[in-house]
Amino acid sequence: MLWTYLSLVIAAIAIGVAAYFYKWVQNLPVAEGNIAHIGQLVRNGAFTFLKREYRILAIFVGIVAVIILIIFPSPIWEGHIGNNIFAAVSYIAGSVLSAIAGYVGISIATLANVRSASAAKKGLAPAYMAGFRGGAVMGMAVVSTALAGAALLHLLTGNASMVMAFSFGASSLALFAKAGGGIFTKTADISADLIGKVELGLPEDDPRNPAVIADNVGDNVGDVAGMGADLFDSQVASLAAALVIAAPLGEIEVIFCLGALGLLASVIGVLFARVGENGNPSRALNGGTYLTCGIFAVLTLIAFLSSSFNLRIWGAAMLGMLVGIIIGITSDFFTGDDKKPVAKVAESSKTGPAFTILSGFSYGLVSVLPALIGIGIAALGSYKLCEPLGGNYAMFGIAISAIGMLSIVGMIISNDAYGPIVDNARGLAEMGNLGDDVLDTTDKLDSAGNTAKAITKGFAIGAAGLTVIALLGAFQETVEAATGNALTFNLMNPLVFFGVLIGSAIPAVFSAMLMLGVNRNSQKMVDEIHRQFNTIAGLKEGKPGVMPEYDKCIDIAAVGAIKELIPAGVFTILSTLVVGFVGGPQAMGGFLGGNIITGLFLALLMSNAGGLWDNSKKFIESGNYGGKGSDAHKASVIGDTVGDPFKDTAGPSINTQITVVSLVATITATLFATFSLFG
Repeated sequence: MLWTYLSLVIAAIAIGVAAYFYKWVQNLPVAEGNIAHIGQLVRNGAFTFLKREYRILAIFVGIVAVIILIIFPSPIWEGHIGNNIFAAVSYIAGSVLSAIAGYVGISIATLANVRSASAAKKGLAPAYMAGFRGGAVMGMAVVSTALAGAALLHLLTGNASMVMAFSFGASSLALFAKAGGGIFTKTADISADLIGKVELGLPEDDPRNPAVIADNVGDNVGDVAGMGADLFDSQVASLAAALVIAAPLGEIEVIFCLGALGLLASVIGVLFARVGENGNPSRALNGGTYLTCGIFAVLTLIAFLSSSFNLRIWGAAMLGMLVGIIIGITSDFFTGDDKKPVAKVAESSKTGPAFTILSGFSYGLVSVLPALIGIGIAALGSYKLCEPLGGNYAMFGIAISAIGMLSIVGMIISNDAYGPIVDNARGLAEMGNLGDDVLDTTDKLDSAGNTAKAITKGFAIGAAGLTVIALLGAFQETVEAATGNALTFNLMNPLVFFGVLIGSAIPAVFSAMLMLGVNRNSQKMVDEIHRQFNTIAGLKEGKPGVMPEYDKCIDIAAVGAIKELIPAGVFTILSTLVVGFVGGPQAMGGFLGGNIITGLFLALLMSNAGGLWDNSKKFIESGNYGGKGSDAHKASVIGDTVGDPFKDTAGPSINTQITVVSLVATITATLFATFSLFG
């Protein structure tokens, strides 16, 4: 139990670091002028949406908690009501902590954005530190609560099923939070760009644009709250899958050893993060990640050598971590603004938006291969590495590889949350008229943030891929324990093939539902922006004292996002249940396999293509191929509006979707084995 208790201690240290960073950011000065007022508008809009979203999701959580009470870990009529009550409470706890992760992220991000913009008056280094430490609050808070929650549940119950219920709570809330935040942010972003940049030739964050505040609000509810809940879910799901497989092997402690030392490495990494006044923000972000990886490797090697843990397990964790870095480097190559693909797509924009979209989509397709090869190598390598240990250690190796990939997730989230913070800082600097020097500084920070977001999304998708393979193993373990029979998935079995076909279609339909939601809401917001420019006298000309009605656009985005987020999530869960009750465990195994493969493919394609289009636009805006206002720029903006729902709505939501599907299958596995039409 030593490492379980140490997990709680290190989690408490991380929470202390998060509290210190929060106060440090909060105490930074705010520039004079109206920037504080604009920042407060963004903060109020973000919290208003979050409260409305959470009220709806609370109803969903309540309904699912009752269902879990009835069926998990065994049907309530079998007489083990105590376990069912604890599982329902664990599910609620996972949902609540996931919601808190989003709330903490919004709270610090909407303080750090104003202070990062204000600090940019003093130079790049102070502005970078404000943005990064703001993101680090999120990173430390998310990982510490995930690890502490899993450790506490294990100490209280000793039952891995309770951690599975905890994970399902985190995943189900993350699914809706990521989808809802993604719909909100891209509704505003697309509308603001199409009318402001393409139609009227306005700067990106011109305060005359009625959608500009909604756009900045969206950065927070989508990229901060949504991604925080997503990575909280990935962290907990990897722990849950590993614990289910580890329990029969007696290897619980090694999981908490890796989790605790990964968090400790992230704490050290964020404390030492720095950038020089003339330094490169991208290099600083990547350097922090590599430093954290090195610290984690050394700490865990020392722990394994001084204990009875098998070094093969350590090797599986290191393999997962290395593949995570490779996936991040791949994403950086295809999305970095200093790399060839971005320059090529920007060049193709000279001949129109069709070529922008064709070239960007093609590079996105190519980017999928190295990442999927990496995930395959991690899965196969960790499986073979641990196979000689006997029993189910081979599958345990895959679960450990996922934990290794997510070991430095505290630093990954810090880098990811930095992105929307400095993006907001850039917008606030323009709306607050802080001057061209400040805009130049925030542009550099923003560019690094876009690349960091692309890398962290690739990392999150890769980790989700390994995690759901481990969850497939957990599903198999659960069915075999319930039935007493070995469960294998033969593709020539028509039930398995039926499941594969249905499962492979779910990510595509799920993505379409989210992007159609963005499409419908964007059309409404475009109409509202036109109405304001046509009816508010002096708005288009920027006459003093004339302000747009920002709240109308915020309301359109919020109402539309809440309306659209429920159907896509419910469709995913119901599809899983239907396939399970029709085809039983065999069909469900195929369903999970198909869902994992196409889900990873689409998630990587959308995230990388979207990041590529975004940075191609910024590459042109920096003065290449005619710069702002040129035909190439207008074509790149159209490409970016296609990429926005790719990279910020559908793409990052898919990895949460495949996790939710896997957890639903595991939680209801006993029912599928007992009640199914053909199984």
